[in-house]
Amino acid sequence: MPKPDTLTVTTAILIGWMIIIILWERLAPYRKGLPFFREGFWVDLVWYTLIQSYFLKILIFDYIIAPVNRNLDWSHWQFVKDWPVAVQVLFFLITHDLYIYLFHRFQHANKFFWRIHEAHHSGKQVDFLSGSRSHIMEIVINQTIEFAPIILLGADPVVIPVKAMLDAMFGLFIHANINVKLGKLKYIINSPELHLWHHANYQEVFHANFSTKFAIWDHLFGTVYDPGHAPGDKPENWGLYYDYPKDYFLQHAFSIKRFDEKELTRYKWFKRYYNLRPAINNKLIAYWKKFNGSAQSPPVKVVQPEPLEAVQQ
Repeated sequence: MPKPDTLTVTTAILIGWMIIIILWERLAPYRKGLPFFREGFWVDLVWYTLIQSYFLKILIFDYIIAPVNRNLDWSHWQFVKDWPVAVQVLFFLITHDLYIYLFHRFQHANKFFWRIHEAHHSGKQVDFLSGSRSHIMEIVINQTIEFAPIILLGADPVVIPVKAMLDAMFGLFIHANINVKLGKLKYIINSPELHLWHHANYQEVFHANFSTKFAIWDHLFGTVYDPGHAPGDKPENWGLYYDYPKDYFLQHAFSIKRFDEKELTRYKWFKRYYNLRPAINNKLIAYWKKFNGSAQSPPVKVVQPEPLEAVQQ
């Protein structure tokens, strides 16, 4: 019987992990009452997770990394090719995660780069799928810097699907609406315990908890925000303090030119398009509630913080 290829195995593991996270959210939620089909669910699933990821994979690997690899001689730089595969994966996992921490921190401090990061913080309800919401340019920058060295430095081809799987697994985990405590491990491994605070709409956490996989970066560089385990000490307000478009295409346009999304509904064609997704979403929510007998989620207390100087319009 032939052995399954690495991509098949990593895909199966990732699907299994996603199922575990979804069940975990239902059994031990960090924020009770969060609906499965929350606001923006279909935008995140269809546009960001499926469509955008598919086309950006082609763009990054076939039209950016491949031409560089063909036209430049990297043979003198391929110092990792003789390392064991596990060591290669660990090396790229750690080095890229440090880069992500530094670039993520820079995005929160720079007005221009905040424009291509704000989409990731725009969700008012954060769950396992929220990590997929990222601006096209942010993905192009980060994944090119992530995967180009793996190819150019001569790593084993298996490193790419394995690292991509680990990235996705961590993304699902740290954004998941699950109440989990890692104890002393929280100083090394990142988790929802810290990262969900980063998505909260409070000044205290806008420049804190930038880590993705390894929380150690926040502890080393003094950017950790950890309120501890005090009862009720959880964020109540999420997302951005200013209005942000709900439509995928307008979210990208908003990063270039600020506008009021609702004003566009004066055009009949846009109004039909704009109301199509919410209508479908409401039907699915109604079916879901009928199916599992869940009650409507409780209202969320909204706390508007003072405007943040780093993201002034």
